[in-house]
Amino acid sequence: MATTELSKARAALQAERDRLRTDLADLGLGNDGGLEYDPNFADTSQVTAERGEAEALSGELLEALADVDAALARIDAGSYGTCSSCGQPIGDDRLEAMPTARLCMACASKA
Repeated sequence: MATTELSKARAALQAERDRLRTDLADLGLGNDGGLEYDPNFADTSQVTAERGEAEALSGELLEALADVDAALARIDAGSYGTCSSCGQPIGDDRLEAMPTARLCMACASKA
């Protein structure tokens, strides 16, 4: 992968990491990795449902953040754009559509 493309990928991934961190902070993710709630807030069924939705969303955001961090680590290690399963290059179109991809299309279709 060319240096220019890697720079663009890094910038896009860093912007996505910043967005995910902002979204997690907006949800109330605490320093301990859990969601923070107002202890004086009544625990009604609506609050319980909202907590469940927030916890599910935070889980998805944390997973996406881990994928972004892993992609940035692959850039640093020089293995970004190489399939972690077969070692073949991941197509530029796939990386453009999914910058966190760690598998080429052939290996991803097997999974």
